[in-house]
Parts: sequence; C-alpha cells; structure tokens
Amino acid sequence: MSSSPAVRSLNITNINPHVKEAKYAVRGELAVRSEKYRAQLKQGYPPTPPEEPLPFDKVISANIGNPQQLDQKPITFFRQVLSLLEYPPLLENEDVLRNGLGYKQDVIDRARWLLSECQSVGAYSASAGVPAIRESVSRFIEQRDGYPSNFGDVYLSAGASSGVNALLHIICARPETGILVPIPQYPLYTASLSVLNARCVPYYLDESQAWGTNLSEIRKAYDKAIGEGTDVRAIVVINPGNPTGASLSEDDVRGVLEFAAEKRLVMMADEVYQTNVFQGKFHSFKKGLRDLQKANPGGKYDNLELASLHSISKGMIGECGHRGGYFELVGFDTEVVEQIYKFVSISLCAPVVGQCLVEMMVNPPKEGEPSYELYRQEYDGIFQGLKERAQALFNAFEEMEGVSCQDPQGSMYLFPTITVPPKACAQAEKEGRKPDEFYCFRLLDATGVCVVPGSGFGQKEGSLHLRTTFLAPGTDWVGRITKFHKVFMNEFRD
Repeated sequence: MSSSPAVRSLNITNINPHVKEAKYAVRGELAVRSEKYRAQLKQGYPPTPPEEPLPFDKVISANIGNPQQLDQKPITFFRQVLSLLEYPPLLENEDVLRNGLGYKQDVIDRARWLLSECQSVGAYSASAGVPAIRESVSRFIEQRDGYPSNFGDVYLSAGASSGVNALLHIICARPETGILVPIPQYPLYTASLSVLNARCVPYYLDESQAWGTNLSEIRKAYDKAIGEGTDVRAIVVINPGNPTGASLSEDDVRGVLEFAAEKRLVMMADEVYQTNVFQGKFHSFKKGLRDLQKANPGGKYDNLELASLHSISKGMIGECGHRGGYFELVGFDTEVVEQIYKFVSISLCAPVVGQCLVEMMVNPPKEGEPSYELYRQEYDGIFQGLKERAQALFNAFEEMEGVSCQDPQGSMYLFPTITVPPKACAQAEKEGRKPDEFYCFRLLDATGVCVVPGSGFGQKEGSLHLRTTFLAPGTDWVGRITKFHKVFMNEFRD
C-alpha cells in the first residue's frame, strides 16, 4: 500500500461496500474482453504491434439480449412515428411524407395524437407517465387477460429494470428482508439486493421439468430462510425465463400464486418475454390471480399484492436503447402506493420517447389499417427467425459431446448443461476460474463468440451451464461453437 497521502476523497476502501459486492455477469469480464476484441478488429489489419492477429473476424455478443446490436431490424411503423415525434415540423408536409417518403396515414395520425398527449418528447411527463399512454397499456392488459385494468395502477418506467429497482427499494426495509429469487436467475435481482443490503433467498428451478417451478423447492427455500431469521417479503418469477427460456404452464402460475397468498408475499412477475413463446402459450400472473379470485370470492386471494412488469426491450420490438416499460400494481395498500409514486417521482419520469414506444407496443397497427400488412410481415419475420435460430442452436448443442439442453420454449436464450473433462477443471483452478467460466473465456478467445457462464446466474452445486442468446443472424457462429467444443474436449481429454 502506498505511504503517500491520499489525494482524493474516494478510494476502493471507502465507497459503498454493497456496490462492490454486487455482481452482474452479463456485462462482466467476458463482455469487457469481447469489446476489447471488437475494438481491435475495428482497427483493421495488420494489427497494431505488439497485438497478434485474432483467429476470428467478428465478435458475436451472445451474452446479452440486445436484439438490434445483433442486426434485428426495427419495426418500420415504430420508427416512422418516432421520427415525427422527434421533429414535429415534418408534419407540416404531409404530402411529402406520404408520397415522397412512403409514410402511411396511420403513422401520421399516431404521431399527431401522441404529440397532443405529451406536447413534446423533450418535455417531462407526469411522474407515472403520460396518462393517455397508461390508458393504452390498461386496454392492452384487459384484452390480453379478459379482466379489467385501471390505468391508475399502471406506471411507465425506463425499461422493466427501473420498475424492479423501484419495487425492491420499497419492499427491502431492512437487512433482514428477503426476496425469493429463482435460480438460475437474471442477475439484476441479486445485484439489486446486494446494493440494497437485503437478502436473496434462492429457490431452484427444476431442470428435469424444462426449468419449471418446483413448489417443494420454493417451500424448502422459504422455510430455511425463515429459520435463519430472514423476513421473506416477496417472490420473483421470470416468465418466460431468463436465462432458461422456460415458459410456465397455467398450473405453475397458479401454484406460485397460491403459495404467495398462503405466505402473504408480494408477487413480482417479470414478464418481459411474454411474446417470445415458441411452445404452448404465455400465461400471465394477472390473469392467474383474477381466475383464483373469481373461483374464491371473498377469499384469501383478494389482498394478494401483484406487480407485473413488461418492456419494449425484448420480443419482436427490441428497442432496448430507448428504455421503455411499465409495471402494473394489483392489491397494494393505498398508502404503500403513495410511497411508490413518491419514489418514481424522484427520477421525475421515464424517457418520453420510451413511453411512446410502449404505447405502440401495446397498440400496434390493426388489421385493415394502412401500416398493418408491413407491420405483420416484419413482426412475424422476426419471430420466425428467432424460432429457427433457437432450434438450430439447440440441435447443435444436442450433437456436442457432454452437452444437454432443454427444448427452446421461449425468451431469447438457451441454458445448456456442459460437462468438461477433469483436466479442464484442474486448469481452470490453476487460473483461478470456475470451470464454466474457464470454458467461456476459451470459447471467446478462440471464436469471438461471447456467452455467459452459468455461475453468473446461479446453478446447483456440481453442475455447469452457459447462457447464450440466439439473436445473432445466420448460423455460421453456431458452427464456430461446435468446432471449438470438439477441439476443447480433445485438448483436455484424459
């Protein structure tokens, strides 16, 4: 340690220790190295000494669900409306828009309506979001579930992540507060709980049952936490799953709701992948709760608190960078709702452009409207492409030695189990890495494909996984993985 006097107020020893403890694997060391490679490739060839040529010509960022970075095209209707929202004087020349630029009348009408409601996308909105957009969200929820929705219960957010952050800040009252979180899980939850100095109560999903929820595992995790003095206040479910891709059945949804009601837990339903379902159909927790309340009038489900979250970042929309989402509150005490409103007000409001994209997501062009045919073509094309790439990647994993994978059901990810030779585990230990982490670094260095080790999401002791998106176009990069795996296994074979 240096003996020279400190010249700055902050150093690594005196910043918030809870921030230091937080881990966020999807943008960790692997992602940093992949960006270094990307920058190196961008410089061109020959590489600048002393750098060596890389054994690949492109980095594939399969570590994060960032669709448009991986060449998913934006929906034309959405971007045309945004162009008018960002520069309203374009609306003064409707003939040019229609005849010169190919804008349909419903694009122009939607932009005018949104501007009439928000005045300008450069202005703050109400803290909970533009009221008319919240009304559109409520109508979408009603049409999806067949039950009423009150727009006053809808809060527009900067992506689902800011909604999660707001809810956890309200729930986590003291260090003993615990939140039941599925394992494997999206590390937003564990990282946020670390920063809040609250407790993650992990419950394991059942890989043998296509990563479904297992109520006996949830009960076991809950009872253990209570026995250790944890005040368990909420349960998180990600449906469809991240990183697993699992899509929960109606029975799974009902079972978790019944458990939450029994233990008086807040139910947090992360449903940002609800349109990414390849097998079966999406079952919302809002509908599941209303069905239970209808079947048990005046019963134990009437006061169950449910917060459901959705986002423009995933699905066929993929507008991650515009940061738009919403959460709907059901069954919360009015005084608690006032505090949630106050908390979101501290950040003033969600980005208004993101709010407008939420409106278009929940209220897209309808059949018979001028933009519908192109919208449907683009939307279905993206969906089919994702489904085909998911299947191609699944087929590749199935052919790889020591790798097994669940059928792709939904979301944007596969989470295969990998088995590596003992020699690879020994080499990983020498390098101070976990075996799956070691595998993923070797994969990146050899192929330019960046994935995330399962240890970054949580996994059962003794098991190894990796998470990959299937967003990247084409299948060449899948071939890179299978070729690498064969070389890796041979290198470390006993």
